[in-house]
Amino acid sequence: MAVNLQQAMDIGKYLVTQRLKGRKRFPLVLMLEPLFRCNLACTGCGKIQHPKEILKQNLTPEQCFAAVEECGAPVVSIPGGEPLLHPQIDEIVQGLIERKKYIYLCTNGLLLEKSLDKFQPSPYLTFSVHLDGMRELHDQCVDRKGVFDIAVKAIRAAKAKGFRVTTNTTIFEGTEPKDMQEFFDFLETLNTDGMMISPGYSYEWAPDQDHFLHREQTRTLFRQILAPYKAGEKNWNFNHNPLFLDFLTGEKDYECTPWGSPSYSVLGWQKPCYLLNEGYYSTFKELLAQTDWSQYGRASGNPKCADCMVHCGYEPTAAMDAMQPQNMARALSSVFGRS
Repeated sequence: MAVNLQQAMDIGKYLVTQRLKGRKRFPLVLMLEPLFRCNLACTGCGKIQHPKEILKQNLTPEQCFAAVEECGAPVVSIPGGEPLLHPQIDEIVQGLIERKKYIYLCTNGLLLEKSLDKFQPSPYLTFSVHLDGMRELHDQCVDRKGVFDIAVKAIRAAKAKGFRVTTNTTIFEGTEPKDMQEFFDFLETLNTDGMMISPGYSYEWAPDQDHFLHREQTRTLFRQILAPYKAGEKNWNFNHNPLFLDFLTGEKDYECTPWGSPSYSVLGWQKPCYLLNEGYYSTFKELLAQTDWSQYGRASGNPKCADCMVHCGYEPTAAMDAMQPQNMARALSSVFGRS
């Protein structure tokens, strides 16, 4: 079972409540970045390009809790940087669990095994381990040999202690579909609680700008990669709303919901979304009220949005689409598994 049943029920209740209140724009996942520091320098990520004085900063637990309560999203993703470098990450996680938020702590896995004693297994806590492919490809993506083996060992250790663990994979231009299919087969042997996949987006601070996908490239590549899954030949355990997978393969045509995954960090509330560097607001209310949302998303004509198909913009759209009666049964397949 990829998506926890209680989590699916709580999110569904939240979505219905927002609609009944007449809210057009509301968050689903808060991207909470307690620091930008990292112990890797991945070629597709630009977070460590921030100035040194920014990289030294941490959000306090109190700042994290205030942002979570102000935002109100039921799910909190904790990316970075590397969150396990934060000296109070255990306090932050415990406080979010007490607030009954569903937490995805995103980690490259290097510090995971030695950090497990800081946490207790909980249905509200999932470790999301970054793996972009098998050993050679992944170590190339993170620009350091040996990281794949350390991360896989940490996944096994976390599962042995009863933690929920998912994997998070970014797929770039030049990826061989067969290689990714073999990688998914390998992940199934780890008995994780689901795989998350997303196309690489041309994050402007990333050192490598040559391997990001354009929209039609994304659809073609994901159709090829997911062909055995769509044909029922593979039963890969994805931690996704299946409607989002339909979007990646071109079976669904969604518009971005940029307010669905707001980002809060040591710099404030990022505008307009996690992937663009256009400044910050001091409050979530300002972000919602003062952003001209018509300037973002593919339909806006904004060239920065033209090729984006990343999960943080489109999974919220898929979640709302899942509330349509004709889509409910398909969406529930992510909870009860494929037949």
